[in-house]
Amino acid sequence: MRWRAIWFGGEDRSEKSTALFYEQLGPRKSRGIRLAVRDMWKPSRNGTNQHTQQAAILFDKFHVMRHLAEALDQVRKAEYAGLSGNDRSFIKGQKHTLLSHRENLTPAGRQNLRKLLAANKRLNTAYRLKESFGQVWEYERESWARRLFDNWRASLKWHRLAPYEKFAELIDRHWDGIAACCEPECKVSLGIVGRLNNKIRLIQRRAYGLRDQEYLRLTILTCMLLAA
Repeated sequence: MRWRAIWFGGEDRSEKSTALFYEQLGPRKSRGIRLAVRDMWKPSRNGTNQHTQQAAILFDKFHVMRHLAEALDQVRKAEYAGLSGNDRSFIKGQKHTLLSHRENLTPAGRQNLRKLLAANKRLNTAYRLKESFGQVWEYERESWARRLFDNWRASLKWHRLAPYEKFAELIDRHWDGIAACCEPECKVSLGIVGRLNNKIRLIQRRAYGLRDQEYLRLTILTCMLLAA
């Protein structure tokens, strides 16, 4: 199967811009969509629901975990601000180390992570909570995934991590798009989306930024055709 971008358009992430895609796709093809993978941005979701009411909504794991990573970074900043002197040395300059996946770190990065987590109890707790939340996507039954989330959220009251509590509220409001990952038909690989986004960023960096939207569109679509 050949993967490539099928459409490039819109000006932002509004409902209006989202609707442009479905208008070009047409009613018949729109009704054939069974799964729509999105982030949790409400205007974008509303635009999808209006044209594909039959489709299941699945929130992209990458975007969900990005919200949790931002919560972890807020904890990091708060801990750094509350420390002084040598106590800061374990945290300073370690944002990338803390927010990266452990398997993506170099041996030196893993060593720095171990030192950081051993030196700061709250960051240790926040880091392990982030890692344990990722298990939600491993379940094949919604009831099991929900039990993990409910237990995860209940544990927060003992840790007093305000950014995590806000994240839990966000997940609770959007649970239907998280729970969809448990359905067999929703077990899809989203790696292609990340690779496509990375390729677009690379095109922009090589061109030192592209101000002409039409030229950027043609460059991206041509690149995908050549890759196919």
